[in-house]
Amino acid sequence: MPKKDLTVQDIKRIVEEENVRFLRLMFTDILGTIKNVEVPVSQMDKVLSNKMMFDGSSIEGFVRIEESDMYLYPDLSTWMIFPWESDHGKVGRLICDIYNPDGTPFAGDPRGNLKRVLTGMEEFGFTSFNLGPEPEFFLFKMDECGDPTLDLNDKGGYFDFAPTDLGENCRRDIVLELESLGFEVEASHHEVAPGQHEIDFKYADAIEACDNIQTFKLVVKTIARKHGLHATFMPKPLYGINGSGMHCNMSLFNEEGNVFFDEDGPMKLSKTAYQFLAGLLKHARAYTAVCNPIVNSYKRLVPGFEAPVYVAWSGRNRSPLIRIPESRGLSTRLELRSVDPAANPYLTMAVLLEAGLDGIRNDLTPPAAVDRNIYVMSEEERKEAQILDLPSTIHNAIKALREDQVMIDSLGSHIYNNFTEAKKIEWAAFRQTVSEWEREQYLELY
Repeated sequence: MPKKDLTVQDIKRIVEEENVRFLRLMFTDILGTIKNVEVPVSQMDKVLSNKMMFDGSSIEGFVRIEESDMYLYPDLSTWMIFPWESDHGKVGRLICDIYNPDGTPFAGDPRGNLKRVLTGMEEFGFTSFNLGPEPEFFLFKMDECGDPTLDLNDKGGYFDFAPTDLGENCRRDIVLELESLGFEVEASHHEVAPGQHEIDFKYADAIEACDNIQTFKLVVKTIARKHGLHATFMPKPLYGINGSGMHCNMSLFNEEGNVFFDEDGPMKLSKTAYQFLAGLLKHARAYTAVCNPIVNSYKRLVPGFEAPVYVAWSGRNRSPLIRIPESRGLSTRLELRSVDPAANPYLTMAVLLEAGLDGIRNDLTPPAAVDRNIYVMSEEERKEAQILDLPSTIHNAIKALREDQVMIDSLGSHIYNNFTEAKKIEWAAFRQTVSEWEREQYLELY
């Protein structure tokens, strides 16, 4: 979405003209969950003067109860009016940064942390870190109580159309709603698995792109529900079919343009692009904990379902972790294929940017490209080609993160400590759960 250059007076005027009755103040917690404080428009002056408080102790990973008072600072460029109206009038939205009572940025705010990491670009003369996301999701039918079932709404496949793709109408309505909000939707189609869909929208700078991802999730879930469907961004909701990813297309810009492009470089990529690529490969095992943050994420990262499992890169080959799409010039980019839509986008971009900058800072060189199908390579062949495996569980991913100080610093101590503690608890709960698969396999046998 194009950024809006709005003032406080502009928003007050729009609220009056459009008869907006409520203001929704959105932010994101450490686990990537969208949170909001909704206030009547009578509180608008308080909101727009950065004086709206909320209880931070009730938000995952924020603060202790004795430090609960936090302030919401709205980003005026994120103003929008939701196209769906309630019986109580229109609702306006502002995405907020979180501040401490003393006026300093809160270290546990994922959006604020990404802003901090983005300042690290300045020492290299970079002006923008751009992201083009490709989020996928599933549509499930809901029961008579409005709860999601495991029944998919279609049996379609990659690029199918109606009547096989029964999600077409819902997906089309999602696209129309997104466009009404200012998204530039580049493509929408049925994905490989039944009930699975993808909608791609234009790249933007990192903060705006992450804001767009969170807004996108909200729109998808809202419109799906109007069709009697439940939209989920769970990475692997069903056994035996492809999971949902969120490929991240990344590029760095300076005043002269895309710094990843070099007409005379190998593959028309610049030295900076190769350094950034090397940094992404070096830190891949550690940032997997952030890019694939839940137990279920690792049910997707297995061979045979198109998701990457190995730390390698290539041009056209889609089996490695990182691919270089063929477009050049302003569109030159690196595509990281492991990220899934359960990831907190602000934390994801923070770790990926810092990994790439570490490659530039230390003049790293990537290993040779792997242009054959890694899935059919033997373990010895992979070892000879210096191809590492991604972590197989969130437990192993957190262990890799714990050993990587660059990635820890990209999160900051507050987010790192709270994130890893939450993941330890999640893993412990999962380990103690007895699944239906285990009962089927072992109950009679033993």
